[in-house]
Amino acid sequence: MMTTVKEPKQKKFRSVKAQKLTSTIFSYIALVILSVIWLYPILWIILSAFRVEYRDGNLVSTVVGHYFPKSFGLENFRILFANADGNNPFIQWFINTLIVSFFTFILSTLLTLSVAYVMSKIRFKARKKFLGIAIILGLFPGFMSMIAIYYILKSINLTGTLYALILVYSAGAGLGFYVAKGFFDIIPNSLMESARLDGATNSQIFTKIILPISKPIIIYTALLSFTGPWMDFIFAKVILGTNRNMYTVAVGLYEMMYGEQVSSSRFTIFAAGSVIVAIPIVTLFLSMQRYYVEGVTAGAVKG
Repeated sequence: MMTTVKEPKQKKFRSVKAQKLTSTIFSYIALVILSVIWLYPILWIILSAFRVEYRDGNLVSTVVGHYFPKSFGLENFRILFANADGNNPFIQWFINTLIVSFFTFILSTLLTLSVAYVMSKIRFKARKKFLGIAIILGLFPGFMSMIAIYYILKSINLTGTLYALILVYSAGAGLGFYVAKGFFDIIPNSLMESARLDGATNSQIFTKIILPISKPIIIYTALLSFTGPWMDFIFAKVILGTNRNMYTVAVGLYEMMYGEQVSSSRFTIFAAGSVIVAIPIVTLFLSMQRYYVEGVTAGAVKG
């Protein structure tokens, strides 16, 4: 009797274990395939940046048939920084992008966290209406307002300036408060009530109590605020106009490849610029990855 009872249970256990093993194997295979698809173009750009090939004594800087270069070197980076043709000041583009991203991340982070705190911890009559309006506005992509923004900036003579980009990127930052609001929602209200009993104002509660215990969401918001302007192309292309010295890196590299002086011989130089642009972003995300994940997961607990 004992043997007949145990055999079906053992078979069922083995069947469940085999299903889990099969599911795990297929999951890993799918992840490997997706990783290869995702990494293939990135690796191609990196290899192209270090590709150094000569033909008839001249450096070849075009897209060639083979994936892996025959030889590696830093010649493309040297040409990029030396600005050999005098029309592509990459260093100036990099500095412009750094300036815009730095000031945008400061203003955007302050605006986003302030709005999130107000929406999470302060009750007022129009609160629910504002939350609804923010959700509706968030459904529309930002570039839909591009033409209107351009003419507004043109009317006050701000087009073609870095100030305009900083203003555009920072002005709408407050509408992206929902993740930060979710983080603030899980902070106990008893902390605020105790502070109010001690005579603290809302600004003091925000700066001296809420912000010191909100490091993950601050870093998450700051990273998004910095990387947005760093990688943006659409608004920068429309607002900055034709002055090449005012370009950001995204616009400058695009014009180098597809502008009036388009030339496929610049591809490896373009790839070198792309690698340099990626270095600050990759460094930030790798160094702040733990806080970034904590900010996302904590902000998604409660809306």
